[in-house]
Amino acid sequence: MNTLKQAMPTLARHEGTWEGQYRYFDADGILVDQHRSRLICRFPDDGPYPYHQTNIYRWADGRAETRDFPATWRDGRLHWTAEGNHGWAVEVSEDPRGRTLMLYWSRPETPGSYLYEMIQISDCGRFRARMWQWIEDGQVRMRTLIDEQRVDEA
Repeated sequence: MNTLKQAMPTLARHEGTWEGQYRYFDADGILVDQHRSRLICRFPDDGPYPYHQTNIYRWADGRAETRDFPATWRDGRLHWTAEGNHGWAVEVSEDPRGRTLMLYWSRPETPGSYLYEMIQISDCGRFRARMWQWIEDGQVRMRTLIDEQRVDEA
């Protein structure tokens, strides 16, 4: 078994392909953007990265974007530096059912801003709910809500 899967069994539950929708709300709760998504979460057996996630976004107007997030494991956390993002992920150890991950993201070109993400996976492992809180100069600037469903297993 992949060492990372052993170290982060909650993260291991996310392996596979997920489809869903991202909705972005400003600080006043007004919808400012939305798009469909397909995320591929995998644990490669070979190579320098024990975790690799590919995000594919598609907007109703035909725009599309793909982002890759290869990650390393150290100091009890998953770490990545990709696509201009730096961050880490941890499991919430107080969640005995293995449902909750917390992530932190920052971008060096925007000092004073960061975001925290909480991911909840259902007990059956088929559904995820994610929420990002974008903080800028100590205040919430935006929130992103993401609802996903697993479409296959890795």
